[in-house]
Amino acid sequence: MSAIDEGYVNFDINDKGIATIEFGHPLSNSLPGKILHKLATTITELGKDDKVKVIVLKSAGKRAFCAGASFDELISIKDFETGKTFFSGFANVINACRKCPKLIIGRVQGKAVGGGVGVASAVDYCFATKFASVKLSELAVGIGPFVVGPAVQRKIGMSAMSQLAIDATEWQSAEWAKEKGLYTEIFDSATEMDNAIETLSNKLANSNPEAMRLLKQIFWEGTEHWDNLLKERAAMSGKLVLSDFTVNAINAFKKK
Repeated sequence: MSAIDEGYVNFDINDKGIATIEFGHPLSNSLPGKILHKLATTITELGKDDKVKVIVLKSAGKRAFCAGASFDELISIKDFETGKTFFSGFANVINACRKCPKLIIGRVQGKAVGGGVGVASAVDYCFATKFASVKLSELAVGIGPFVVGPAVQRKIGMSAMSQLAIDATEWQSAEWAKEKGLYTEIFDSATEMDNAIETLSNKLANSNPEAMRLLKQIFWEGTEHWDNLLKERAAMSGKLVLSDFTVNAINAFKKK
């Protein structure tokens, strides 16, 4: 099985109405197109499920939250439409989070890169450990954080987003991410983080669903044009990924 075909998205709903979505991939929880599609679909479906009161979004393992785009899939793209479709997968996940009427709590246990930072930015309330440093590495491989950019900018502001986007090879610490507003709280261990997530999700499960739905609408005011905006951004990346510069840069990264 190729890396493009590996990975999974699972979910469960407990008796309190707390839905937990977990995605995983053996390559540091990277996101091939199939996983992106399943993740967006799962978020959308749980948002429509009356049994669900709140959603927790997490990834598998202990070390990495999400390595972003699958390099194996990026290097396999040979035409514009395929590239646009792949990057639209990230757009669909972000828009699924945005449109979901349920509040989404993020659990970031380790490093987040590129699209992983986008996912962390698209949730409504994000917990992290002290190991959850962040990096927008897209420019280093000849692309740019075009699709995730609006979500990251909305969360941490243009100045901090541009810092990440321009200095594309440098990590910023979890403390930095908390200071900028990406993370609401950071913890010394995953166990402490999970206890805090359980406490908050239980509180929200007992809150008025309609009040939470309306509150989320307010949080995301001004993003109604994102369906088209993120498609346009996906097209930018879909074109750039075909360039010789990007192909050579991705191959160099894969050899490291």
